[in-house]
Parts: sequence; C-alpha cells; structure tokens
Amino acid sequence: MITASNINKSYGPLHVLRDVSLTIGQGEVVSIVGASGAGKTTLLQILGTLDRADSGSIMYGDVDVTRLKERDLARFRNERIGFVFQAHHLLPEFSALENVMIPALIRGDASEKARHRAMELLDMLHLADRAGHKPTALSGGEQQRVAVARALMNKPMVVLADEPSGNLDSQHAGELHELFFTLRKELGQTFVIVTHNEQLAAMADRKIIIKDGKNYE
Repeated sequence: MITASNINKSYGPLHVLRDVSLTIGQGEVVSIVGASGAGKTTLLQILGTLDRADSGSIMYGDVDVTRLKERDLARFRNERIGFVFQAHHLLPEFSALENVMIPALIRGDASEKARHRAMELLDMLHLADRAGHKPTALSGGEQQRVAVARALMNKPMVVLADEPSGNLDSQHAGELHELFFTLRKELGQTFVIVTHNEQLAAMADRKIIIKDGKNYE
C-alpha cells in the first residue's frame, strides 16, 4: 500500500536518513523505534508529506506523492492520511465533536454530514457523552482518543502516530495501545507508530529500527 524507496534527508551537514526503504501493507500496525535523534520523527513526517525528502520516492498505491504540487499534496494529506501526535493539538475553543469534524469541513463536506460521521467515531471510541465538552474538561486519555477520532474522520489510508502515548500514564497508555488494534480489527485501519514505549513496539506486527540513518527489521 505504501512504499518508500531510497529516502534521504539532510539538515546541513547532518545526514539524518540514508537510503531508507520500507513498505507498509494494508491493515498493518507497524512501529518505528530507535534512539532519540535517530530520525524516526523525520521519517514519519516525510511519510506523512509534512516534510519533503532530499531524494527518493513515496508511493501511496499508484500515487507518487513526492511529485505532487503543494496544493494537490495538501488535499491528498487531508483525505488520505491521519495524524496523531504526542501533544493532542485539539483546538481549545471547540468541543470534542467540533474538533473531530475539522478534517471533513476542510475537505468541504456539509456540516451535518461531518457531524454525523464525527458522532459515529466518538461513539465507537466511547466518547459520545463527552462530545460537547471542550478539551480542558477532558482527561488526557479522553483528549488523545478525540485526536484519534479526528485522525480517522476522512477514512484515511493510514494513521501516522508520533509518540501517541508519550504524555499518558501507564493505564491510559495501555488503553490507547489496545484501541489501535481494535480499530485495525474493526476498520482494517493501517497504523505507523513512532514510539519509545517498548510494550507498544512489541505489540506491533512489525518493528522498524532506525539507526545511523538506516532502517532495519
């Protein structure tokens, strides 16, 4: 489904990624691990089209996203890729429901259609009774589940997660980890997760190790 070939990325003299090549299959849960500064987040950002590689290609199916112009790339990112970050990045002035709706509204969906889909997701994630609450009224675990619902809003090909449980206590982290696998089972959702959490990394179908700018399995 996703194929990255010979990805290179440098920041000045620092060669962060060196000919990284990998494939992600439909419905896989793949973890990316490595020491701090190894290039894990850089790789995830390039896979998610938030950053561009210096060389190499990234194919989503038959679409080479490295060749898309910025406007087309932004549309592709909105429609086909979901993101979950360590910091949930929920907008504090909006309710949980409104935060989840945002990707669909950006795409141009009608408000009522977006609202219906968002409520379905919040219900699936056991947050229907929290839909009207703003982020400050939610626990850390609830906030991150809202972020997951937002990532799923446009039915993406893949959800890319960067240290998604990094700010959660062990109980809520475990619940979030289980949620990823539940969503894979129920929706066939694909996840690529950068993590330092050994438990989550071990649960994944495959573990990709980034070391000295290269990838190993």
